[in-house]
Amino acid sequence: MMFQNKTALVTGSGRGIGRATALHFARHGADVIVNFFRNRVPAEETAHEIEKLGRRALVVKADVGDLDDLNRLFDEVKKEFDALDILVHNAASGYNRPALEQKPKGWEWTMNINARALLFAAQRATPLMENRGGGKIVSISSPGSARVLPDYVVVGASKAALESLTRYLGVELILKGINVNAVSPGVVKTDALNHFSSMGNQDRILQDFIQQVPAGRLVTPEEVAEVVGFLCTPAAEMIVGQTIVVDGGYTLPISK
Repeated sequence: MMFQNKTALVTGSGRGIGRATALHFARHGADVIVNFFRNRVPAEETAHEIEKLGRRALVVKADVGDLDDLNRLFDEVKKEFDALDILVHNAASGYNRPALEQKPKGWEWTMNINARALLFAAQRATPLMENRGGGKIVSISSPGSARVLPDYVVVGASKAALESLTRYLGVELILKGINVNAVSPGVVKTDALNHFSSMGNQDRILQDFIQQVPAGRLVTPEEVAEVVGFLCTPAAEMIVGQTIVVDGGYTLPISK
């Protein structure tokens, strides 16, 4: 198993991409720290599935956008495992409304969870990974980091900041044996459409999205998890500070 005897922390791992990623690591031999903030039941369900695979699961409630909570999360990791091999920064939130209607609270909330958390999680993860001789940090980004999406201004800005942090951390940490990268998964039904489906008929919006994807379908959480997993293998050792797009061609300009 490629992650045998490894320990992975996946933030926001109760549902969607986070859950798929946590289970991917467990299937390949890793013990997993399952993090959640609001919904314990899905996190416990994820942990149960991990344990059914014969791996250890630790469930920790923490708001990664709050520095005290973030530090407590890493204190738990250190206490229980004393080391960390993989950090996946998947937890995300945001206030979706037009730019002129955004408020300071929404800006701070979104930036703290989506971007600031990566920086300070990396600070805490680095010594735990050095105990292992190196490690992997992967964040989940979004096409909104570079493209304009409806009412997505604050989330888009936070994801742009996340990708910038990925580049800076990638260069700084690689000499410590820590690879830092990001994955931008495009449109994933269980995540990206939650906001947009509220703007009209969900089936119609789903079909509209699919028609814009050259591959003819949406990306699944499991496919995103596969790419995250690849970035955490020795085969990806020379991938540093990159954002890998997994979207079936959705963000490519198409001439018809």
